Amino acid sequence: MSVLLRTATMSDLPIIVDIYNQTIPSHQVTADLKPVTVDQRRNWFLSHTSEHYPMWVVVKDDLVIGWVSLSPFYGRAAYAKTAEISMYLDRSIQGQGVGSQVMTMIPKKLPVLGLTAIVAYVFSSNLPSIKLFKKFGYEQWGFLPEVAELGGRPNDLVILGQHFK
Repeated sequence: MSVLLRTATMSDLPIIVDIYNQTIPSHQVTADLKPVTVDQRRNWFLSHTSEHYPMWVVVKDDLVIGWVSLSPFYGRAAYAKTAEISMYLDRSIQGQGVGSQVMTMIPKKLPVLGLTAIVAYVFSSNLPSIKLFKKFGYEQWGFLPEVAELGGRPNDLVILGQHFK
């Protein structure tokens, strides 16, 4: 299964939101506890720019099957070369190597964006995501114990990162 990344457009926002909402019931991927709406995510979507902090959709056979965003790591100018990555894949294609394909594409896009480091925030219970990031050279840069409560249980946040020069 070969996929490509293309810049997300406003018309992609409903499927982006749908794919995101698929993860909420598992209490392993996002800190949102209830589904979000397209209207709630509109400003977030518009905050991504193809020049520096892009959002891409993952496409297979002209169908959007996931999305990836690079967002500001921290709202101060000195951190402008570092981005936070988020990747969400439709549950129907998880475990089929799509995440690995996407992870190989991201570093190739960073030089034109002016980014030299990426961080990922992953709950410690999300072992598939931790394994994926580590497979592609990300290291644990931080650990925040029991900072989230998901499904009535405390959850740790693992901060993974990698430098790209």
